Amino acid sequence: MNIWEVILAFLIVVLILVSLLSNVLVLICFLYSADIRKQVPGLFILNLTFCNLLMTVLNMPLTLAGIIYKKPPGGDQLCHIVGFLETFLTTSSMLSMAALSIDRWIAVVFPLNYHSKMRYKDAALILSYTWLHSVSFPIVATSLSWVGFHHLYASCTLYNKKLEDRTQFVVFTGVFHSLSFLLSLVVLCFTYLKVLKVARFHCKRIDVITMQTLVLLVDIHPSVRERCLEEQKRRRQRATKKISTFIGTFILCFAPYVITRLVELSSIVPINAHWGVISKCLAYSKAVSDPFVYSLLRHQYKKTWKDIINKMLKRSSINSSALTSESQSRNILQATD
Repeated sequence: MNIWEVILAFLIVVLILVSLLSNVLVLICFLYSADIRKQVPGLFILNLTFCNLLMTVLNMPLTLAGIIYKKPPGGDQLCHIVGFLETFLTTSSMLSMAALSIDRWIAVVFPLNYHSKMRYKDAALILSYTWLHSVSFPIVATSLSWVGFHHLYASCTLYNKKLEDRTQFVVFTGVFHSLSFLLSLVVLCFTYLKVLKVARFHCKRIDVITMQTLVLLVDIHPSVRERCLEEQKRRRQRATKKISTFIGTFILCFAPYVITRLVELSSIVPINAHWGVISKCLAYSKAVSDPFVYSLLRHQYKKTWKDIINKMLKRSSINSSALTSESQSRNILQATD
C-alpha cells in the first residue's frame, strides 16, 4: 500500500466509526422519545438512518478491504449482494431526503392543511414508493450481470464487463442517476427554495413590527435596541443557513461521485484511481452528515439527549448513595460485634 491508499483506508475507518456512532444515537433518541415517534417525518428519518447504518456496516468495510487487497472481498457472490444493496440503499437515502423536504414544504407553505395532507398513512405510501423505486434499479442491474467489483472505486457497485452491452449500460446508468440523484436534487431545490421564500416573507413582517416597536419606544435602552437589531439579523440568516446546509451537503457528497461515474462512461477523460475512491468516500460521508443535519442538532433531539443523560446520572447517583449507605450499615454492625 502506498501513502495515498493508507490515507484513504484511514479516512474510511473514521467514516465508519463516526457514522456508526451518530446513526445509533439517532435510533436511541427515536426509541426513547415518544414525541419524536409521533411525528410523521420520523418515518423518513428512521428509513434514512437504517439506510446509513446498513451502508456503514456492509459497504464501507468491503470498500476498505477492496483498497487493501485490490480484489472483491468474500468472492463474487458476496460482491453481487453488496453491490445490489449499495445501489438500493443509496437511492433510498436520496429519496428519503427528498421526502423530508416535501414534508417541510407542506408544513411551512400549507401549515393549516399539514395534518390532513401529511398523515402517517401518507408517509407510509411515500416510503413504499421510495423502496419500490430504489429496488427496481438493482434488480435490473443484477439480472443483466451489471453488478461487480469496480477497481476504480474499490467497491462492489454497478459495473459492466461486457463490451457488447456498453450502449445499454450507458443508457441504464444515465437513467439511474437521473431518477435518483437528479430527481432528488430537483425536489430538494424546489421545496426548500419555496420554504425559504415563505421564511423570508415572515421575517420581513416580523422586521417591520420590530422596527415600529423600536420607533415607538423612545426611552428604550440602546443595548436593548442593539440586541433587537442583532436578533433581527440572525433571524434573516437562520433559514438561509439551514436550507444551504440541506442542499449543499447533498450536492457536495453525491455530485462528485455521480459526475465521475458519468465521465467514466464517456471514456474521453482518464480518471485517476485515487480520485475514484475519494469520490466514493464523499458519497459515504453523507451517512456521517445526515444524523447531524436532519436530527442530532435539532432542539428536540438535544432535549432528548439531555433527558437520557440526566436519567443516567440520577440512576448512578442513586446506586452510589445506596452503596454508601450499605457500607455504612456494615461498618456499624462490625463495630457492635
